[in-house]
Amino acid sequence: MNYQGIGSSGGVNQIIAKTVDFGASDAPLSDADLQKHGLFQFPTVIGGVVLAVNLPGVKSGELTLNGETVGDIYLGKIKKWNDPAIEKLNPGIKLPSSNINVVRRADGSGTSFVFTSFLSKVNSEWKDKIGKGNTVNWPVGLGGKGNDGVAAFVQRLPGSIGYVEYAYAKQNNLTYTKLVDADGKAILPSEKNFSNAAKGADWKQTFAQDLTYQKGDDAWPISSTTFILVYKKQSDATKGAAVLKFFDWAYSHGDKTAESLDYAALPASVVEEIRSAWKTNITDENGKALYQ
Repeated sequence: MNYQGIGSSGGVNQIIAKTVDFGASDAPLSDADLQKHGLFQFPTVIGGVVLAVNLPGVKSGELTLNGETVGDIYLGKIKKWNDPAIEKLNPGIKLPSSNINVVRRADGSGTSFVFTSFLSKVNSEWKDKIGKGNTVNWPVGLGGKGNDGVAAFVQRLPGSIGYVEYAYAKQNNLTYTKLVDADGKAILPSEKNFSNAAKGADWKQTFAQDLTYQKGDDAWPISSTTFILVYKKQSDATKGAAVLKFFDWAYSHGDKTAESLDYAALPASVVEEIRSAWKTNITDENGKALYQ
């Protein structure tokens, strides 16, 4: 298997171009796009996006931010680390008067889609002026390519803040913040809290669930699932069946591996829904189901 970490937009573009056997995206395709291209999507693991910061003397989990404040930082309205809005959330921390150096994605990104979906729920000005998407018209910020690019900028640039997947923050030893959840509680990111965000989702209605800013027990506010994209009608039945066999194996045996990579597994009931959906949605060119 050859995996290319080229971002969600790249994954979508390659499956549409039929240069790969399956694509992956943190941003779900719309029903119209799925129908247009003859694609089927299903979720795999649950992950989270965190705010990584480079503030000397501040350790992971010591700084707290909320959605309104993060939105104002990315709108360019909050420019200093000792802004009253940040100080109010962190009464026990001596914050510097230095500028906030904003880092965001330069490429089309499912991580950006998840992050801007969150901002659109928690900051009304962001929703009205910018909105959500794989790419948006960023008001401020230095653009990094991929999660790796954003992580590298945050590591090198004092006073910076950037959004990355939790796994990248941990792997690169980045300092990340707490976030105030939909119930008003400041919480840390964790695989458990990513799973908590999925508890209230109605997976039977659609697999394309928005897990951002969900109410419930310590639900991490910027959670999401990664979606796999495959063609509903497979021109190469053997290869199409092999793809489903791989994901069937991953659902049965990959939970610990996912957790070791800082992702959370889907609920078992959702996995069974996915397997049932394969039987009715993915076939060979003669309409025969490829998953038995």
